[in-house]
Amino acid sequence: MRFQQLDLPGLVLITPKVFEDERGFFLETYRKDQLLAAGIAVDFVQDNHSKSRKGTVRGLHYQTSPGQAKLIRCTKGAIWDIAVDIRPDSETFGKWVGVELSENNKQLIYIPIGFAHGFAVLSDEAEVQYKCSNYYDGATEAGIAWNDPEVAVDWKVSAPILSVRDQNNPPLASLRKK
Repeated sequence: MRFQQLDLPGLVLITPKVFEDERGFFLETYRKDQLLAAGIAVDFVQDNHSKSRKGTVRGLHYQTSPGQAKLIRCTKGAIWDIAVDIRPDSETFGKWVGVELSENNKQLIYIPIGFAHGFAVLSDEAEVQYKCSNYYDGATEAGIAWNDPEVAVDWKVSAPILSVRDQNNPPLASLRKK
């Protein structure tokens, strides 16, 4: 695995070593020892899997306490994956990074606690699988507006398909007030 630090501290793009031949391919998607060597000391406790159609935007979501670190990959299709820094004392608060994850590039992104996460589906459909460091808890689920002009995410889709929840998330400024 190759680990690349992204522009916001804590975000890591992971490129696995892929072994391909006439039968197909093989790759390791999770190696605790290699993550530890790269400074990612997280115990993941839950795996999630979603399927979405083209133009879907999911996010921007986070868990308030204790939060969730995530290890995300796209196993079918392609997504534009977004992480927004929501750490109150961070110099990069409100900044975002986007990376394309796809079944072709087989890359993963590590997103630590303190980031809101979302993605837009670029292909006809996409399946996303991700590990979480803490169990989902509806009581601590939160989000920020996907289209908040202060954050100004370029979602790379022209007519986003959104859940009711995602249509009604508050702006980033609401986090500053807390």
